[in-house]
Amino acid sequence: MSLKISENRIKEMTTAGLNLIGQALSIYDNQLRLVQCNFRFQEMFDLPDDLVRPGARFHDTIHFLASRGEYGKVEDVDEMVRQRVEQALAFEPHYMERVRPNGQVISVEGAPLPNGGWVAVYTDITRTKQDEDLLRARSEELSEQLLGRAEELSATNRKLAATITALEEAKRQLTEIEARTRLTTEMMPAHIAHLDADGRYDYSNRRLSSVMPGRPSDILGLHISEALGSVAFQRVEPHLQRAYKGKISVFEFTEDRDARRLRVSFTPDEQGGVYVMSVDITEETQARVALQQSRRRAMAAQMTSGMAHDFSNLLTIILGMQSRLEKMDLPDGAHELVSATQATAQRGGQLLNRIADMTGNRTPQPKATDMRGLLEDLRILASPSLPRGMGLSVVNNLPDQAVMLDPGMVQDALLNLVLNARDACGSSGQITISAHKIGSIWTEITVSDTGPGFSSEALEKALNPFFTTKGSGGSGLGLPMVYDTVKLAGGDLSLRNTPSGASVVLRLPYRPALLAQEGLVLLVEDSDDLRSQFREMLIDLGFSVIEATSAEEALVLAAEIDEIVLVLSDIRLEGPGTGLDVLNAIRPGLACILMTSLPYSDPLHRKALNLAPVLRKPFSQEQLSALIRTEAA
Repeated sequence: MSLKISENRIKEMTTAGLNLIGQALSIYDNQLRLVQCNFRFQEMFDLPDDLVRPGARFHDTIHFLASRGEYGKVEDVDEMVRQRVEQALAFEPHYMERVRPNGQVISVEGAPLPNGGWVAVYTDITRTKQDEDLLRARSEELSEQLLGRAEELSATNRKLAATITALEEAKRQLTEIEARTRLTTEMMPAHIAHLDADGRYDYSNRRLSSVMPGRPSDILGLHISEALGSVAFQRVEPHLQRAYKGKISVFEFTEDRDARRLRVSFTPDEQGGVYVMSVDITEETQARVALQQSRRRAMAAQMTSGMAHDFSNLLTIILGMQSRLEKMDLPDGAHELVSATQATAQRGGQLLNRIADMTGNRTPQPKATDMRGLLEDLRILASPSLPRGMGLSVVNNLPDQAVMLDPGMVQDALLNLVLNARDACGSSGQITISAHKIGSIWTEITVSDTGPGFSSEALEKALNPFFTTKGSGGSGLGLPMVYDTVKLAGGDLSLRNTPSGASVVLRLPYRPALLAQEGLVLLVEDSDDLRSQFREMLIDLGFSVIEATSAEEALVLAAEIDEIVLVLSDIRLEGPGTGLDVLNAIRPGLACILMTSLPYSDPLHRKALNLAPVLRKPFSQEQLSALIRTEAA
């Protein structure tokens, strides 16, 4: 809040200072849109209010002046305006003098700005020109009056020089403020921009493409619908219109190209425009989903553990009594009833075991996994369970790169789906497992079959525990266990019917495993002793090392040094930032390993496990090397 007040105060003081300058002044950006001007600029050229507001186009201002006769008689106004715009886009220093239609003589001096655009100063030199003419006309009869005028002119020139010096200092300060503000915003892991009243970008920190890959980085002058694309614009437009009506709007939506989850804030300003901030929260959402599932499982375990214990005791009593009955001399048909009761009780015991598996301590253990090998092993494992007339094929379109996931849990889930598909198809049919990557965010695995498909009731309830379409042959826990596995990993599961049958789609976070590499490592650790120890480990492994003790220091180094290939960071750090803040803000594609001595129950540790590999302290050089250089499970 204090930063915003300070910036507003600076803006007010800058505007007030510029209005005190005797010359007219205007500043345009690299898209020829007005950034700042003073009151003398509007007064000198008698401009309407809409041409002196920030964002006004240079083209419109020149067209207005030319149409009014500011540049004399012009045969083709549009051609003249086009030439002026082309000259302006060259951003070259210039100085010129011209006589306006009202007889006023002005000088125009323009200087380019470091980031594109320019500042222009317009000075009324009519009196100076009159004095020059007088000197020429009366060069032979110099008088006391002329000498006085010369002295007056000299004083005026001194005042003008002082004004120009002040103007140059104001220009320098404006440039410095702009550069500092731009550097700050470009370092942030978010897209920050401003839209004018027409929905066009007049400011951007050039990070749209990092938040929404495939979009352009240079978006100044573009309408928001052009920059985002039609599908994404349709999702944000209602919220944008709300902001244009003066109401702050914060919302989330899933981007269409690679299913990223984005959080967008629209904040109206006082000039009819809107400030925009967009943040990629995909990993945050994945961690949130995993944490929510863990909490649900903990609640389910708490609710069912007591009931399961009592029910297990009852089943034990029933089985014991049936065993005693079996030894008695019973009438005909009684033994069959005893056997049926025993089988049912045993089935109840198996159901209790399934419930325990669902609600027990199932902690994902991600490690570098070769998906090609995992899917091939699954095909070999599942094939003997299929009828002769049923085929099982695997289509793997994932990159040939190890990914971080729990191979045991994923293989168990896929095997469960294959066996469900087998039961749906009967004695013949085709089961297909296909895998591919969605952008750089998701691994999508689909198990499809040529069976009758899901009924409408199954599509609605199949993920509910104990719902089954197999009658007495099913427990109704198969798909809920698969759903549980996917959610624990921060992913999602969906059911759908296809023209040839049914399919179950699993989406898991796509996290490539770290491959063997050498280069510069950024080590972030606030303990001097531990930092020295870890530095020696990394040097022994062949890496060069630079060090930081806080998240803020680490982010500055990561932004300035392109040669960094790996970040090794503690979770808890000096200052308010954490290792998770470092991970979320580093440039895309830069590998990161987190380390901690926090217990697994700590929320930061649990969240970190869903974002990156985590080393538990203390660890050995061999453990660090294995995690950095592993190529497959």
